[in-house]
Amino acid sequence: MSSPTQPHIPVLLDEVVDGLAPVPGERHVDCTFGAGGYTNAILERGAEVAAFDRDPRAIEGGQTLVSHADGRLILIEAPFSQLEGELERRGLVPVDGVTMDIGVSSMQLDQAERGFSFQQEGPLDMRMAGEGMTAAEWLNSADEGEIADVLYQYGEEPRARRVASAIVRARPLATTTDLANVVRRALGHKPHDKKDPSTRTFQAVRIFINRELDELAEGLAAAERVLRPGGRLAVVTFHSLEDRLVKRFLRERSGSEPAGSRHRPAVGPRAEPSFEPPAKAVRPGDDEVARNPRARSATLRVARRTAAAPWPSEGVA
Repeated sequence: MSSPTQPHIPVLLDEVVDGLAPVPGERHVDCTFGAGGYTNAILERGAEVAAFDRDPRAIEGGQTLVSHADGRLILIEAPFSQLEGELERRGLVPVDGVTMDIGVSSMQLDQAERGFSFQQEGPLDMRMAGEGMTAAEWLNSADEGEIADVLYQYGEEPRARRVASAIVRARPLATTTDLANVVRRALGHKPHDKKDPSTRTFQAVRIFINRELDELAEGLAAAERVLRPGGRLAVVTFHSLEDRLVKRFLRERSGSEPAGSRHRPAVGPRAEPSFEPPAKAVRPGDDEVARNPRARSATLRVARRTAAAPWPSEGVA
């Protein structure tokens, strides 16, 4: 089936669907519905899908696909950290596959009014669900040290303190252009530079505002609890912070991670592996990157659930 409202092709689509291997009669979860690309491909294989998105615009935009899915698609407006409770409430546990495409969607980047992109001027918002503190409200009220910590931790910005100081001096900030120009002046920017110097700052603020790494950790643990034995987990990440978290989670849960170290000492007896050792990470080929430059940094990790009990919640990476 094809959706007339599907404007974006998701990254590593064929590889994700091959890893999930959906078949008729199975139930799958798309944790990041977006424009419905992964969901549509899973439906075409004959499976049922429960799709999550905390962005109400994505849920609204997906109604056409629902109408074409013959009762095999449910859209749920909620962050995927809540997937266990939302699925249990609907009697949809266990499931055969879970997929996650982490980070901001192409639709969100392309909508200037959402405030995610330094390439288009818009209000400095960055909220995926449209609720809570905006990026502007936080940047205009946080102290310099807190801003620097966020830029360093979530953006891996080596000159975080310089950028934070420049932001505080330039306040109040109202638009994406305001923030981008402050960072460019602080770090230096030439028109021919391959990477805009404000990239790391925008990434860091977005991750912080939306609690993205906390959501990912909670979502991985929830996926572990809802997958049946033999069920598949497929996760696409776009930067090193996300990928390290997913890699560590799967290594721990598959028994591939050392039981303890001086940084993370073992606590109590080791649980039985809840996942088989994950397949080798997959990255997009040159052809896909040429078609979609946003795919360049993507990494896909796929793993299969064992019959062991889920790990206790305190074991989440």
